[in-house]
Amino acid sequence: MQDGADIHQRIARISAHLNPPADRFRVEGSSSVWRADCRAKGGSPGFKVAILGAAGGIGQPLAMLMKMNPLVSVLHLYDVVNTPGVTADISHMDTGAVVRGFLGQNQLEDALTGMDLVIIPAGVPRKPGMTRDDLFNINAGIVRTLCEGIAKCCPKAIVNLISNPVNSTVPIAAEVFKKAGTYDPRRLLGVTMLDVVRANTFVAEVLGLDPREVDVPVVGGHAGVTILPLLSQVKPACSFTQEETEYLTSRIQNGGTEVVEAKAGAGSATLSMAYAAVKFADACLRGLRGDAGVVECAFVSSQVTELPFFASRVRLGRNGVEEIYPLGPLNEYERVGLEKAKKELAGSIEKGVSFVRK
Repeated sequence: MQDGADIHQRIARISAHLNPPADRFRVEGSSSVWRADCRAKGGSPGFKVAILGAAGGIGQPLAMLMKMNPLVSVLHLYDVVNTPGVTADISHMDTGAVVRGFLGQNQLEDALTGMDLVIIPAGVPRKPGMTRDDLFNINAGIVRTLCEGIAKCCPKAIVNLISNPVNSTVPIAAEVFKKAGTYDPRRLLGVTMLDVVRANTFVAEVLGLDPREVDVPVVGGHAGVTILPLLSQVKPACSFTQEETEYLTSRIQNGGTEVVEAKAGAGSATLSMAYAAVKFADACLRGLRGDAGVVECAFVSSQVTELPFFASRVRLGRNGVEEIYPLGPLNEYERVGLEKAKKELAGSIEKGVSFVRK
């Protein structure tokens, strides 16, 4: 009898990988094995993560890097096209995370059920000549739909929102969660890590240092002048000339445009964004695990300024954002930049709120 049970287990496991289901049902020939249970066998201990938009330019490298993360036990890949191929490809990687693919709107709820962390890179990319505002009408609707699914299926999950324009999509997500009665501002984070990654890289170039040794806080938002690197607070401590400050600030603010123009119509920042997204997701997972001192910059519900949302340093923990840090001392250049950022941010935030409330 034991041999027969082992055979059923092996058949079920192979069958589940070959034909991943969107729902739970019994494996043929077995009275005791559920295929959904088989999918988790062999997985490493850790967290369940869903990527919404996993077949896109950001989603694919993001999915690959998350499959490599030892904190991930189950990885759900969702998109409206091409998910089966991406899932099959990534599932062949010999890491601990078990991969499941979900295709189309009718499988969204299955993709989200039971997730600890949801990462959303879904949406259309920026093309030459496009501003982040040009993306709004398309991506706003996508984010609203996905967040409605989150509110229904995994309301306690940490949400990492990448879809641009982040300054507007985070308020959209907040309004959707408020309508559903599930809003927890600690668990909704706009991913601005790419601005920090760029700032660390560009500052390291000027200083002649390894970027991994540099830490630049970037506050405000995630578009143009709303991106405010606090160069007076760089670690290791250093000073910049006015010319260096203006050059670095401009390059950090326009890093996305630099990539869009360099790709000449072939795409936007996908690989560096995926890297930054995984770096931030890993920080969130370490916070969920209970690690101490996990501090990163993110666009969150905030009282640091008079605006309802603002990007600044936050400490991550088991409930998402555990603490939001003040801006600290700013020099005159940064104070002027802050006022410009707040003016631009106010309109973007209102645009997102109005989209859901109208």
